[in-house]
Amino acid sequence: MKALVYHGPGQKAWEDVPDPTILKPTDAIVKIDTTTICGTDLHILKGDVPAVTPGRILGHEGVGTITEVGSAVTDLAVGDRVIVSCVSACGKCDFCKKGVYSHCQADEGAPGIGWIFGHLIDGTQAELVRVPFAETSLYRVPEGVPDELAVLISDILPTGHEIGVRYGAVSPGDVVAVVGAGPVGLAAITTAALYGPSRVIAVDLDANRVEQAKRFGATDGVVSSDADWKEQVFALTDGLGVDVAIEAVGVPATWDMSLEIVRPAGHVANVGVHGKPVTFKLDEKWIENLTITTGLVNTNTSPMLIKLLAQGKLDVAGFVSHHYALSDILDAYETFGNAAETKALKVVLTA
Repeated sequence: MKALVYHGPGQKAWEDVPDPTILKPTDAIVKIDTTTICGTDLHILKGDVPAVTPGRILGHEGVGTITEVGSAVTDLAVGDRVIVSCVSACGKCDFCKKGVYSHCQADEGAPGIGWIFGHLIDGTQAELVRVPFAETSLYRVPEGVPDELAVLISDILPTGHEIGVRYGAVSPGDVVAVVGAGPVGLAAITTAALYGPSRVIAVDLDANRVEQAKRFGATDGVVSSDADWKEQVFALTDGLGVDVAIEAVGVPATWDMSLEIVRPAGHVANVGVHGKPVTFKLDEKWIENLTITTGLVNTNTSPMLIKLLAQGKLDVAGFVSHHYALSDILDAYETFGNAAETKALKVVLTA
């Protein structure tokens, strides 16, 4: 088959690789019909995720059709149309029983790490993918939901919802700032609306993304290159700062910005994947009663989000800005990696 293979920082190739095979009775093989590119893939290519070694097939999002199942798989069948979850869950360990699938203790990939696709095992930017723990890591696609929307359940919608909105404890009446209006930031903005905030402020360097965010639930936008960006944010609160700051980029500057705009007793929910250390001035901040959260998505809210998507309660069709054939994935990476110029949001690839 063909797949996108990582060959070290800055190096990738669309090349021939062996087809995946069933290795364990709980596996399934899925023919990828639709996949996409994540900001995390860009972090990998920058060398920010050293656990990804040369030779790894990238990608952790996908929608496809089951072509083969292991002998222990009874709830899924060949021909089922499924969403591949970015986090794999054995369903049996202590963490999985608590819904903390991100720290699944199974030995697939590495114990304690639920994100294995395109990280510790071969991923979904390929014509076929082996899916471990198929019954607890695949979700059937509801009738009427197109692939390009279903693929958003693989990662960005549960990530923005769980690690941004839920960990940030967004509550009715809150003022929420989402720092970074890329796909995951937009997912946080969209799902924040489920909890009744009074304002959702999109903050980004890219004026286009700030404007786009208003299509998905942002009530206000601030371009962070403006000299008075912070004053603009505070003017949208009672002058004390936002109740919840969601960091959705993963660089020191946006971490610092989030801490600058959150009010005392507020929440800072870090969603971004950081490749460098950041500073936290505990000698200044200890007195502010802040709650700081971090996390890898668990995908434990994916079933709920799938229901909302099927019922038309999540207006996310506009997330997809560009379409490519899977074989044109190198061009798709170029587009997604230069989003400021191309105005890319989510790039979808179809086999």
